[in-house]
Amino acid sequence: MRRPNQAERADLAIARAAAAVHRSAPVRALGWVSELADQPQLISICCATLGSGMLLRDRRLARAGARMLAAELLATELKNLVKHRIDRTRPTVIAGGGRYWAGRGDDPAHEMTSFPSGHTAGAVAVAGAIARSYPAHRAAAFGTAAAIGAIQVPRCTHFVSDVGAGAVVGLVAAQAVAIGETLGGRALAPVVARLWVLGRFNPMRWLG
Repeated sequence: MRRPNQAERADLAIARAAAAVHRSAPVRALGWVSELADQPQLISICCATLGSGMLLRDRRLARAGARMLAAELLATELKNLVKHRIDRTRPTVIAGGGRYWAGRGDDPAHEMTSFPSGHTAGAVAVAGAIARSYPAHRAAAFGTAAAIGAIQVPRCTHFVSDVGAGAVVGLVAAQAVAIGETLGGRALAPVVARLWVLGRFNPMRWLG
């Protein structure tokens, strides 16, 4: 079996320390709140924002919701692209006394899909979309995303490097939507949102 490298050893040391508190009430409560960044909940929030903007005829709010939805969908696809190629034991396995493994693979088991953090990817992607629409709330948006990512470590759902990788995925997704929207005459996000509602959005097809 391949030996963990230096970064992985640091991850494992932090995970073992977190094992002592991951079932504590504060960590469990914060972890429960962070589930708002899970894919179904986050997509619902994005759709609610878009729908509210449309109902209120608030173009800025509607555009923000569309950007949020486009960024979240792209972040999810990019995250899945990585997860389907890399297996990594989740810290919960380590906390339970199990063995660590990381390498190429496509194991669908939840315990083997630690890398990268999907909650962090989605939260950061949506934060980027919010910051683009409401620059004054940039710090609050990214601060919330950072908190969502950070709590994944003590709750033993992800290693520190999983969270870091998820943040990178989220930033890439948000920036890709921004660039695409600029090149497409500011129309990309609403179009992507409409395509998703129609059930036709599937970036994986574009990636072959």
